[in-house]
Amino acid sequence: MTNNTRHVPVMLQRCLDMLAPALAEPGAVVVDCTLGLGGHSEALLSTFPAARLIALDRDTSALKLAGERLAPYGDRATLVHAVYDELPEVLARLGTPRVQGVLFDLGVSSMQLDEADRGFAYAQDAPLDMRMDQTTGISAADVLNTYAPGELVRILRSYGEEKQAKRIVEAVVRERAKEPFTNSARLVELIRDALPQAAKRTGGNPAKRTFQALRIEVNGELASVERAVPAAVKALAVGGRIAVLSYQSLEDRLVKQVFAAGAANTAPAGLPVVPERYQPRLKLLTRGAELPTEEEVAENRRAAPARLRGAERIRENVEDTA
Repeated sequence: MTNNTRHVPVMLQRCLDMLAPALAEPGAVVVDCTLGLGGHSEALLSTFPAARLIALDRDTSALKLAGERLAPYGDRATLVHAVYDELPEVLARLGTPRVQGVLFDLGVSSMQLDEADRGFAYAQDAPLDMRMDQTTGISAADVLNTYAPGELVRILRSYGEEKQAKRIVEAVVRERAKEPFTNSARLVELIRDALPQAAKRTGGNPAKRTFQALRIEVNGELASVERAVPAAVKALAVGGRIAVLSYQSLEDRLVKQVFAAGAANTAPAGLPVVPERYQPRLKLLTRGAELPTEEEVAENRRAAPARLRGAERIRENVEDTA
């Protein structure tokens, strides 16, 4: 399959509709912080012919494939090898301090799940890599084989919300002493054997939470989201809009907190007039998180856990205008 036929962007029309009011004017700049295979980016370029695109991805393979897909749009598309929390540096380098739209499609990309040798999918045996950027950093095997037991328990509990973390880690430590972990099938089998029967009856594949936790640790995902979303909000011009797709509760909670803080009135109680510096900077575009429809899930099963939140920049920060 080509990258075009195998990739269905999640909640595409709703993302486009959410960003549309900010991208109609000539010269508008939209940033796709998670380029992947370029589905959302291609739709942004074709839907808003007056807009320019800046697209980031840490995965060099994704950049190559998406570059081929977006080639017809010429210099309207600028693709950058970067993690999304490097957005301020990227915009400064490109001389674009303010943008009109930002899109995040968080988590692991379709390409990374579909390429067996990347080690993201627990349903097929593969090397335990899980690096989104395979040119740098430690692999999931490194984490399993070298981290202290207490640190592994913390990762599984914090990033995978795995209640059986201690039991799984005890088994990992026992097995890695015999032979280091290299492939995913051995880890999946170990998890199945380690869990009590009751824990295996609900929640899908019992390895899902452990694999999520390892992936987040290897790629520093939550720390990147924690830095990137506030930076993206700060980069928005007044009237600019941001849309964020999350796929698990930890990411979604971080996005919710950033948007809620931006939309809050921070004035001390009892002030007769609220000074400008205490006024909300954001207007929320979603009531809570929007969920995919049955049709969207039928079209792309990977949309099932998606949560979409959006916000509009309605006021500059005081420090930005000082």
